[in-house]
Amino acid sequence: MRGSLVALLVLAATPAFALEDGDLSLTVTAEVPGGATPFPREMVLLRIRGTYRAQIALEDLRQPSLPHFGWTQLGRDHWSRVTIQGQEARGFERTVAVFPQGPGRLVIDPFVHRLTIVDGGERRVVEVRSSPLPLKVAAWQGPGGPDASEPWWLAAQDVTVTDRWEPEPETLKLGEPARRTVTLDVRGVTADALPPRPVLRTRGVLTFAGPVERQTRITPAGPVARVTYRWDVRPGVPEPITLSAIAVPWFDTRARVMRTAEIPARIVGGRAAKPAEEAPPPPASPWRALVAGLAAFGLGLGAWGVSRRRESPAAAALRTLARAARRRDARGVHAALNQAARRDPALAAAWRADPGLAPRLVALDAALFGKGDTPVPELAGLARDLGRIRAPAAPTDGLAPLDGPRPHAG
Repeated sequence: MRGSLVALLVLAATPAFALEDGDLSLTVTAEVPGGATPFPREMVLLRIRGTYRAQIALEDLRQPSLPHFGWTQLGRDHWSRVTIQGQEARGFERTVAVFPQGPGRLVIDPFVHRLTIVDGGERRVVEVRSSPLPLKVAAWQGPGGPDASEPWWLAAQDVTVTDRWEPEPETLKLGEPARRTVTLDVRGVTADALPPRPVLRTRGVLTFAGPVERQTRITPAGPVARVTYRWDVRPGVPEPITLSAIAVPWFDTRARVMRTAEIPARIVGGRAAKPAEEAPPPPASPWRALVAGLAAFGLGLGAWGVSRRRESPAAAALRTLARAARRRDARGVHAALNQAARRDPALAAAWRADPGLAPRLVALDAALFGKGDTPVPELAGLARDLGRIRAPAAPTDGLAPLDGPRPHAG
């Protein structure tokens, strides 16, 4: 490259000498992982290497048109000092990633390195050519393939999928939006070779596709591509809906096998919208409110001690469960069930032993954490029936009172 001129000028102090055969050479080699025969769209690295025993003033490497390949240069040209048969020479190297567009026996035409050298005290221009490089590209015999529209053909060294939601989809209420961002990071391809945006469509969920962003980062080992897909997602029904997983098939160019990356399945929605607040009742008479308040305060004082003694350890969790059931919040009901079981294991055991409750509790777990084909049981009735079950009374220990037997009335 012309940008290498400054590095080459350091040879100006080297004594000039007449060129001999073999003083200028340029070679091109093709590299495929494991020495395998590449398939269409698979990355092939071309190593262009020159060795020059001459004083070089200017240089320009001219690349062939590569009509049957996509290509990208990997980094800048590299110049170094080398020693060949005891003589000092200049070493040149460029790496180009090429992607054959079809099968067959293809030919990479010669690269031409145009050098301005000092030979015998005079400057002259010489052209150093590489030999034509034949390259065999195999036809794909498996499912899909480079010529099929579906599934998308992706030949890569590695594929990573990142799925991000803001907020999490399970927390959505009816009509609330979330932004889903899916990113594919792929080694060994350029961004234009990555798949188009997948179709994200499920009955009961509204999706609005955003723009697709593509980027290519060049590394010495080859390009690294990234594509980002975005959707705005809204639940259209109050029940939780499962967005199915999306498979991304790809050919592993290192292991030479097909693999599948996956955009994971997610549950969308499940929290019912809050009911509209009822209009406040008309204000009561101040005197009536005062009398009612005093009466309620007195009754509360009398009943406080009794209620504290009789309240179940799981009473607070059951009240939370009832509120979640009224909102048709299946996940809230499940969380309250777990809290109640921790506070009152005997009550939880009684629920599991009840023949009318146990199948409905299993169905609730399957609806929330299964494959998505189990409906959520009717929550209000479930909460009502759970509240009717009482834990068995704890057996007495039979110990005598601490202050001894009580005297008989006589």
